[in-house]
Amino acid sequence: MDLGLKDRVYVVTGATRGLGRASAEALLAEGAKVLVTGREEKTVAEAVAELGPGAAGVAADNDDPESPARLIAEARARFGGFDGILISVGGPAPGFAADNTDEQWAAAFGTVFLGAVRLARAAAETLTDGGVIGFVLSGSVHEPIPGLTISNGLRPGLAGFAKSLANDLGPRGVRVVGLLPSRIDTDRVRSLDALSGDADAARAANEAAIPLRRYGTPAEFGRTAAFLLSPAASYLTGVMLPVDGGARSGF
Repeated sequence: MDLGLKDRVYVVTGATRGLGRASAEALLAEGAKVLVTGREEKTVAEAVAELGPGAAGVAADNDDPESPARLIAEARARFGGFDGILISVGGPAPGFAADNTDEQWAAAFGTVFLGAVRLARAAAETLTDGGVIGFVLSGSVHEPIPGLTISNGLRPGLAGFAKSLANDLGPRGVRVVGLLPSRIDTDRVRSLDALSGDADAARAANEAAIPLRRYGTPAEFGRTAAFLLSPAASYLTGVMLPVDGGARSGF
C-alpha cells in the first residue's frame, strides 16, 4: 500500500528516542520529511545524523510557550511546507497517589498536558485540508496503570481535548488522532519493569496478561503512527487507537 507520504512534512516531538523516534523512522521510510525535536542539542543532532536524508532537527522544550510557532516555522523553512504533527512527550514521574508531589504534578501538567495543547492549537491554526494532528498518549486513557498515577490523571484529559479538537477541525478537513501504547519495548517501559525489583519477573507477568503474549516493538508502533498520519487514513479522525497487543479489556 502506498501511504501517500512522499514529500509530506511532519513535526515529531520527543523524537530522539522511544516511540517518537520510531515514528519518525517510519515516516522517513515512506518518503516523508520530518523535523524532529528533543530537549538537548546534542541528542537532536545525533538523531538527525542517524535518521539520515529527509530529517532535520531543533532542540525545543514542549513546555516552552514559544516552541509551537518556532517548530512550525522551522518545518516550513527547512522543507517548504507543514502537513502535520505528532506530539510525543516523555512519561511523567511514576508513583502511587500518596507518593507524587505537587511539584511532580505541576511539571507533568506543563510538559504532558499544557505543552501538548499548545502544540496542537498552533498546528490547528495553520493546517489546511488534509492536515493531521496526532497525539502519543497511553493505555491509561482507558484503564489506569498501577504505579503511574500522574499519567492516569493527565492522559484521559488530553484524549478528551483531542476528541474535542477533532470535532472542531473536521469541517476544515483536518484530522486529529491518538495512539494509546501499552507495553512497547522501550527504555521507559524497561525502567518501569525494573521498579518492581525484578524486571524479568515483571515483564513475564505483563506479557502473560497480553493476548499476543509479548511486548510490542517500537517499529510496530512507528508503522501504526505513520499510517494514522498518512493520507491513507484520510477518513479516520477522533479515534484513540490502542497499540497494545490486545491488552485492553474493553472493546
